[in-house]
Amino acid sequence: MIPSVNESGSRTIGLLAYLYGPGRHEEHTDPHLVASFDGMSPDPGRDPAATLKDLQQLLDQPVMALPRHTRPAKHVWHTSVRTAADDRILTDEEWGTIARRIVAATGIDPGDGRPGCRWAAVRHADDHIHIVATLVCEDGSRPDDFRSGRRAQAECRLIEKELGLHQIAPGDGTAAQRPTSAEHHKAERQGRDRTAREELRETVRRAVAGAAGEEEFFDRLAAAGLLVRKRTAPSGDLLGYKVALPDDRNKDGEPVFYPGARLAPDLSLPRIRERFTHALDDGQGVAPVEPPSPTGPGGPSAARRRTASAAWRALLVIEQTNDAVAAAHTRTELREAAAAFERASRSHVRAERGHDRALRQAARDLVQSGPALGRGEDGATTAMAIDMLFFLVTAAHHWHAKKGHAQQAAAARQAAEHLRAAYQAAAAQSLGALYQRGRRLGRPLLQRQTTVLRKAVPELAEQVLAEPGWYALAATLTDIQAAGHDPVALLADAAGRRELDTAESVSDVLVWRLLRSADLPADTSNTLPAARSFERTASPTRLQAQGQTGPRSGRFST
Repeated sequence: MIPSVNESGSRTIGLLAYLYGPGRHEEHTDPHLVASFDGMSPDPGRDPAATLKDLQQLLDQPVMALPRHTRPAKHVWHTSVRTAADDRILTDEEWGTIARRIVAATGIDPGDGRPGCRWAAVRHADDHIHIVATLVCEDGSRPDDFRSGRRAQAECRLIEKELGLHQIAPGDGTAAQRPTSAEHHKAERQGRDRTAREELRETVRRAVAGAAGEEEFFDRLAAAGLLVRKRTAPSGDLLGYKVALPDDRNKDGEPVFYPGARLAPDLSLPRIRERFTHALDDGQGVAPVEPPSPTGPGGPSAARRRTASAAWRALLVIEQTNDAVAAAHTRTELREAAAAFERASRSHVRAERGHDRALRQAARDLVQSGPALGRGEDGATTAMAIDMLFFLVTAAHHWHAKKGHAQQAAAARQAAEHLRAAYQAAAAQSLGALYQRGRRLGRPLLQRQTTVLRKAVPELAEQVLAEPGWYALAATLTDIQAAGHDPVALLADAAGRRELDTAESVSDVLVWRLLRSADLPADTSNTLPAARSFERTASPTRLQAQGQTGPRSGRFST
């Protein structure tokens, strides 16, 4: 249940006309009162003799009783209260009770003999009501409505539990400002899929990801086609910035600018500067990690590999320091994951930003490296990067849950769901090719890899052998041995790095870890020459696939 409080109105009659009217898109049906300050207010929706003017004059009476010079300039308090899409439809009586609880909790009409304001609750849809009040009490005083939005949120959390409704994580004041209804309608008129605020937020976030400093950040904003205005002090020091879309104009034809802080709290200039100036020294309080892969130093695959390495380092920071937050930026489903994880990355706790530079560089590499999905090594390394990003998101979820950051923990879970979908699309081809190679391994070689598995991870061996993905793992162990590595040692190390309880396919997880550890190509649809030679000499007898289907591409737990 979501309350949205707005205290900036100055015309009671204008708001009532909207609430009782057809709506901007004919969406209002059967407008009527469900509650009011006295329980007897005229209802223009159900009483043919009542008018909007009657209700307006009744609500405004305490305001008009004050001398003109003492009346508040903006005296209209307004909130909507909306249930979740999967909630049951509440009755008018239930909505009336909710309205009375909201005005009491927010100080609009506290009850218990204390002076209160006049108010009315209007319902014109199944899933929400509007409460309109005038901010002068019956005795001429002003109500104690300080932080009424937060108080309404807290009361809604109690109502949800009592009525068995969908429970929303409590807010913490770090969320980005939502687009207003006017912004949504403007986007519809302009044929946009998103509001200008949402489009600007994502563009600015992509510009700051990977930027090495302020100059590069602003250059990237300009390159993205945004209008940028900087605010400077008399000394010439930069104090802030605001951005606009070139074709988003107001009624006077002027660009509509949004300050960074109004897009999201962490996009203000001071918070962006923290990204450039606060970073832990590499290795300080963090376990050693593998160096970035030299495979394809300038191509998309290398960018994916650097992302996986950067995510691994950030994961270690989250687990080995008191406060750490990281964010992942990819595309399509990954872009949705980034949007959700962006919410998960905000907290009032000022975090140590371990390995931020590596993550920012990885983000820039990803943006510049071409489409997220593809064939061959590009697609396979995308799956490898998503696999590691999933662990980063999961670690962030556990960290926020432990700290009591409900909103961020919920957002991290949402990011994981998007990463799950992206992983399934990216991994299918690569794991399928490995699976087919594993099915074609000769019996002696397959038995040899079974022995390796039992030696390296005896506690997991039976589970892995029962998975369809075992054949992909067997092919990977063959490649590792052909490349001159010790498969037992590498497999034991890969299994011991992180927990495997959340894996839908332990085999898939071990495949990606082994490929990263051995610095092997992530795509083996064309078998490595050394591995082909090793397979021919080690296993003259081949098993036939016999129409077997490939492994599941999803490796995340459900």
